[in-house]
Amino acid sequence: MNFLARLLQAIAFIPGIVASIEGLLSHRPGAEKKDAVMSFLQTALSAGNSVMSREIVDETKFRAGLAQIVDGTVACFNSSIWAKEQPSAGSSVGPASLST
Repeated sequence: MNFLARLLQAIAFIPGIVASIEGLLSHRPGAEKKDAVMSFLQTALSAGNSVMSREIVDETKFRAGLAQIVDGTVACFNSSIWAKEQPSAGSSVGPASLST
C-alpha cells in the first residue's frame, strides 16, 4: 500500500480516536487531550508501517498537519449535536475542551 493510501487510512481513524480520548480524559485540559491524540496517532503510524516513516521527509510539518486534522475533527464535533453543551469557564465537557 502506498503512502497516500496509508495516510488516508490513518486519517479515517481520527474521529474515533478523538472521541475515545475525550471519554477517557474528559476532565483533563484540552491540551492534554490533544497531546494524547497526537501521541496515539504518531505511535500508530510509526508502529504500523516503518516504510511510511521513511517517506516523511519533514517530521515537524507532518505533525503540524496531523494537528490541524485533529483540530478540524474537534471543530466538526463541536458544531454537531455530539457537543451537547458548551463547557463553562474552567471546566472541560465534551470535545470542545480538546481544542487549544
